[in-house]
Amino acid sequence: MKDIEVDELKERLEKNEKFVFIDVREVYEYEEDNLGAWNIPLAQLPHKLSELEPHKDEEIIIHCRSGARSGNAKQFLETKGYPKVRNVLGGILAYRELEED
Repeated sequence: MKDIEVDELKERLEKNEKFVFIDVREVYEYEEDNLGAWNIPLAQLPHKLSELEPHKDEEIIIHCRSGARSGNAKQFLETKGYPKVRNVLGGILAYRELEED
């Protein structure tokens, strides 16, 4: 599925649209600053598939600091049969930059 730009994510969060939102950064990064997503560090993702299984056919939006780890998470979930996974391009850095404008 096509990745998502931070402006679209911001708009969808403001509208409280329904999607599964995952932050794959480490816990300490999440505690410093987060967007309210479900925190599953990338290394833990393979161990959390049973928790994600009920959401397999829902839209899943994944973000990290810059978009690299979430890109890897997207690829991993796609290989596990998740058809609607989107990566936040630029990650939380781009999101916070957008808020400053």
